[in-house]
Amino acid sequence: MATILLVAAEGMEFAGLARRIGGERLDWPIDYARRARRGADLWLMAANGAGPRRAAEAVRVAAGREKLDLVVSVGYCGGLDPALKAGQIVAAGRVEAPETGEVFSAGGLLGTQRHVRGSIISIDRFVQTAEEKRRLHASGAVAVEMEAAGVAREARGLGLPFECVRVVTDEAEEGFIIDYNAARDASGRIRKGRVVRLALGRPWRTFPELLRFYRRCRQASEALGEFLADCELNV
Repeated sequence: MATILLVAAEGMEFAGLARRIGGERLDWPIDYARRARRGADLWLMAANGAGPRRAAEAVRVAAGREKLDLVVSVGYCGGLDPALKAGQIVAAGRVEAPETGEVFSAGGLLGTQRHVRGSIISIDRFVQTAEEKRRLHASGAVAVEMEAAGVAREARGLGLPFECVRVVTDEAEEGFIIDYNAARDASGRIRKGRVVRLALGRPWRTFPELLRFYRRCRQASEALGEFLADCELNV
């Protein structure tokens, strides 16, 4: 039996998985925590907001309560490779953190469903434009997200293996009108109230964008949950 910690930014990212494997909510001092059984293994789901600091805190909280065997960064990502479409799964061969110069290896995940394997960039900001995505793609990475470097750093400090599995919500040629970085607070969390206030500046353009992105996120959560529920983790 193994204990596997899955770390995301938001509880919504676990919606598809929780529907498939059930479980119970945990009273942990983070935004979202859930425990479930998958076969003989114990799966812990933790979410604590956007960015590496929030994700690292989630790992520390879990490690203080359970003896972990594997740590997995999961959730949404932006596509950098134009071939990637919304809803596709990306499993990291490595995670690059250009802000610190770190590179983290990931390996051992066996997906029974079709997925892309490649390098994922992890940065502490929301990538807003297609132009910035093109610049990041020049490094050879296929996707970008915000938490994996923080999760990987904690896993390395604990001497634990690390994986990263992401699902595409926004494609390489898509950008955002709403400035999600301006909606973050001092701790790094994206505040929904700030998102709404920013959207009110140009509601005829931003509200359709919000609705489309919300639908994408719901579909992505289902795709991620289906993949994780069927995958094999080499622990």
